[in-house]
Amino acid sequence: MADGIQPQPGILDIALYKGGDAHLDGVSNVLKLSSNENPLGPSDAVKEAIVRATHDLHRYPPTDHAKLRAAIAEVWHVDAERIFCGVGSGDVLKLLAEAYAGPGDEVVFTEHGFSMYPIYAHACGATPVVAPENERVVDVDAVLAACTDKTKLVFIANPANPTGTMIGSAEVARLAEGLPPQALLVLDGAYAEFVDGFDAGKALVESRENVFMSRTFSKIYGLGGMRVGWGYGPQAIIDVLNRIRGPFNLSSAALAAAEAAVRDTAHTEKCRIENAKWRDWLANALAELGVPSDTSTANFILARFADEAEASACDAHLRANGIIVRRVAGYGLPHCLRITIGDESACRRVAHAVAQFKGAK
Repeated sequence: MADGIQPQPGILDIALYKGGDAHLDGVSNVLKLSSNENPLGPSDAVKEAIVRATHDLHRYPPTDHAKLRAAIAEVWHVDAERIFCGVGSGDVLKLLAEAYAGPGDEVVFTEHGFSMYPIYAHACGATPVVAPENERVVDVDAVLAACTDKTKLVFIANPANPTGTMIGSAEVARLAEGLPPQALLVLDGAYAEFVDGFDAGKALVESRENVFMSRTFSKIYGLGGMRVGWGYGPQAIIDVLNRIRGPFNLSSAALAAAEAAVRDTAHTEKCRIENAKWRDWLANALAELGVPSDTSTANFILARFADEAEASACDAHLRANGIIVRRVAGYGLPHCLRITIGDESACRRVAHAVAQFKGAK
């Protein structure tokens, strides 16, 4: 490349994000449990909405997302005017970084936090700052200690990925209260719907000016392939985000699918209950085999092995049996495997394969 053409500072420091594997060479009947997808998929109402949307694919989608925002507001009891819609929650988080952080600024996240957080920081030229966790749980005091007069954003996933742990509303409120005045607390709620009765920070957003929450349609709603997310925050921040997003950022099909998904509360509840049932079953089954995990509040468990060698060997055994889970060494957890909760047959297949592995040892 010519010497004069250079990317912005920070971009070449980005280590590429690697998604969960989906294929195994030479293996049929592959069970993919590496990307925290909903095994039940979207509801029939969502599929029908997508089909209907095909009749107008030659038209541009609406730019204001009004029908989707109204549906979200109705179901989650939030103010439609303070909802922002993006191409997955990752797009919402990226736009926040672009809008509020830059060279000389700092973006704080935790030790085992989602690996896109440092990428968002680097992409806008800001400095990523890592706060330690306490036994795989967000440590509010450590996060506050990591903040300085340069901190512009603090990313906290609650429930967290890949740990599955979460902190209570009182701790989140203490964090928001203790932040420096120029910092925005961003609550990443990608897995919030898996927690019964959890508001994901809604009350805090509505009572403060320094808290923003993001949500996704990729997990419990089963729309990972559609790329829809939303955020809820102070009106001033929503106004800023709307100024920098693409005017037609969400397709007609995506908008229709998401609206149908959020309104189909019976399907959402079914998914939550099924996930909780088989999450607890699999966690207990693996614990009995000597593979513990923290109590998960998401749609996966973080299985802990004796060391990196055992985790790697178990992963190899699972792959040999057509099961793909997620290695999380890149998250500072080399002795762990993150296993998405599938349906009953998937969970039983995982437990059987891990039992085989342990027995062979």
